[in-house]
Amino acid sequence: MRARDLLESKAKDEVSRAIRALEAKTSAEVVVVVRAVSGHYRHTDWLVGFVLSLVALCVFLFHPAPFDDDLLPVEILLVFALGGSLSANVPPLRRALTSRRLMAENVRRAACASFVERAISRTRGRTGLLVYVSTFEQRVELVGDIGLDFEALGDDFAAARRRIEASVEQTGGLPAFLAALAELGDALGRTLPRAEDDENELADEVSA
Repeated sequence: MRARDLLESKAKDEVSRAIRALEAKTSAEVVVVVRAVSGHYRHTDWLVGFVLSLVALCVFLFHPAPFDDDLLPVEILLVFALGGSLSANVPPLRRALTSRRLMAENVRRAACASFVERAISRTRGRTGLLVYVSTFEQRVELVGDIGLDFEALGDDFAAARRRIEASVEQTGGLPAFLAALAELGDALGRTLPRAEDDENELADEVSA
């Protein structure tokens, strides 16, 4: 899934409607945040540039055809820049060459920061839930307030969580994400049903 799949105006409206439908079933307050990327991965770009530069140098040294020595430094520099640019602009390549652990840590850190920045902990029942989507890393991080015990929410919640993650990791796109949000609402509603005096305390709009 790409960030624009969730940030186009029509998609944002559909997600907002899904959040309102979800919150009609539960006292939990859900906020969806979408980011294109949650960390910088310039070291991956530099690695690709270095490897291509090394290949170019080996070709210069061992290829039987003669090369102009005077242009070698410039050519190596250009190959390095080309490799870095290629990595930076081809997300699947960059993602494949980046540590999954590092990406997971970056997404987790960014999700926790977003939870604080958006004051999701300020709900009356402390039942705020952030659904943080980072599309480059193809990861979803759920951050809940102290009123939400993920383990106590049971298997239905765990299954809904996996479905949300799969909708971003795979190719289900927006329809799969919306279906997963509906499933999440059902799971939350079974344990934390909406009370008659519940108020909408957090914004339903998707933010970036």
